[in-house]
Amino acid sequence: MSIRSRIAGAVAAAVAIAAGALVMAPPAASAQLTEVTGFGTNPSGLRMHLYVPDGVGARPAVLVAVHYCTGSGPAFYSGTEFASLADRHKFIVIYPSATRSGSCYDVSSPQALRHDGGSDPVGIVSMVRYVEQRYNADPGRTYAVGASSGGMMTNVLLGAYPDVFEAGASYMGVPFACFATTDGSSWNSACANGQISRTPQQWGDLVRAAYPGYTGARPRMQIWHGTEDSTLRYPNFQEQIKQWTNVHGLSQTPSRTDQPQANWTRTRYGGTGTNVPVEAVSLQGVGHNLPVSGMAGATIDFLGLAGPGPTTSPTVTPTVMPTITPTVTPTVTPPPGECRVTYTMNTWNTGFTTAVTIANTGSAPVSAWSLAFTLPSGQSVTGAWNTTLSPSSGQVTARNVSYNGTIAPGASASFGFQATHSGNTAEPSAFTLNGTPCTTA
Repeated sequence: MSIRSRIAGAVAAAVAIAAGALVMAPPAASAQLTEVTGFGTNPSGLRMHLYVPDGVGARPAVLVAVHYCTGSGPAFYSGTEFASLADRHKFIVIYPSATRSGSCYDVSSPQALRHDGGSDPVGIVSMVRYVEQRYNADPGRTYAVGASSGGMMTNVLLGAYPDVFEAGASYMGVPFACFATTDGSSWNSACANGQISRTPQQWGDLVRAAYPGYTGARPRMQIWHGTEDSTLRYPNFQEQIKQWTNVHGLSQTPSRTDQPQANWTRTRYGGTGTNVPVEAVSLQGVGHNLPVSGMAGATIDFLGLAGPGPTTSPTVTPTVMPTITPTVTPTVTPPPGECRVTYTMNTWNTGFTTAVTIANTGSAPVSAWSLAFTLPSGQSVTGAWNTTLSPSSGQVTARNVSYNGTIAPGASASFGFQATHSGNTAEPSAFTLNGTPCTTA
């Protein structure tokens, strides 16, 4: 059975775990990955593995490290740097394992997207509570990281449990509630393909609605995404930035932009230091194969888990995430109607990225679209996502790809590109969609 079939057919397993007194299992053997059972309420039957370094302090921090689809806690333990970083900085690592078909986490059901609503997040929070009680862990220093399905779960945990998590890092994930479904399906093709675009306020409202009445501090968020991700496509990077800057009441204009490594573009929001409210790192030319070397160390720095000593990460072989390609049925549609273009630039000293949204404001669907515009002098495209764009400078045309060729009335399609500039960061003055002039937002 294909990965896609396993995921699309996954139904949350209801494993009844009796509520009651917490069963205290023996402590995990020091410096070994140990499975823990009986850790508390666990409605979806998750498994828990625990890594406790030698010499852990009296009030240790806790990191929840959440695996990708088809993975497991032990696989994430052996394939990432977090255990070796825990040895260095003396924090405890929890490695949950999903047990449903496909080994993906529930990030789509109404239960998962509500504080104490049920499903996988409740089981993960029970693991955290267990470690707090058994190891006297510091509740004010609990963090989450995850890749792919785990990156989506990181967004869910930070969105629905701001009282539990201080900060988190999402590798190749999607915004909180982007994958939401109500029909029992665990796959949301529109979200996976980067076709869901909301305003920052709308994204922020989804987070706030997950825990009505909560007025405390919100977790800090670090976001990572590769421009060539073909599984959870790159537009989800900008949508997460929209969401978490809004949750923190921040502008989408970065306070600082730099390039800490080749092909990394890092933007910080709400400050310029290491522990800002929101940090985002775009990885040019990288696909759905995280984490890559250096990322875990940068995450530990952002979370504030790095203690004395060097924080440079050891080199590890990247873990290649499985490719999931749900079938999208093509739709034949009539000619386009009216259109509106939103063009948002994020610039730095010699380059920029641009997010473009085409809204169909007419009464007929738009099919097989092409958007023409002229790049100002000195600007040249180096890469694009969710579109084919040519030539690289001057009058360019962005065309749809196989999965986003239809824009229904009232709907929109999004794409983006990265480019260099020679000092001119002006925006195009006009856009035409299939030959029809568009208004600009």
